[in-house]
Amino acid sequence: MTFTCPEQYTTQNESTIRLVSTKCSLYLYQKLKMKRYKLDGTFYYCPVDLTLSVIGGRWKSLVFWNLREGTKRFGEMKKMLVGINDKMLTQVLRELEASGVVNRKVYEVIPPKVEYTLTEEGKSLLPVMELMSHWGQKFEV
Repeated sequence: MTFTCPEQYTTQNESTIRLVSTKCSLYLYQKLKMKRYKLDGTFYYCPVDLTLSVIGGRWKSLVFWNLREGTKRFGEMKKMLVGINDKMLTQVLRELEASGVVNRKVYEVIPPKVEYTLTEEGKSLLPVMELMSHWGQKFEV
């Protein structure tokens, strides 16, 4: 199926591109009655795309996968994920928390103690990750 957005724009600045994308998405939704999915204020037209936005990326899936075993502290996660720096781990954990798949619990003690666990929504994604793990194991050397 081919699609041409009825709106034609010649400028290529970022705000115009976003506007074209929004108008085209709205056109697709209204005229073609495509299903829409919404997460964190963003609309998706494919549930796989939405899922990958939550667990996709270089580090998100690895952080998520390591939390399957239970509650972990920041330092534990850092030791498990060789090569990740503090800034990236913090960013990934915040993104997973914002997506509702990871819970962050802060204890009011000195030194600060923070624990991360999967939410019920996060646990519902574990079968997907287990299938990915099973598929990847076929390539063990």
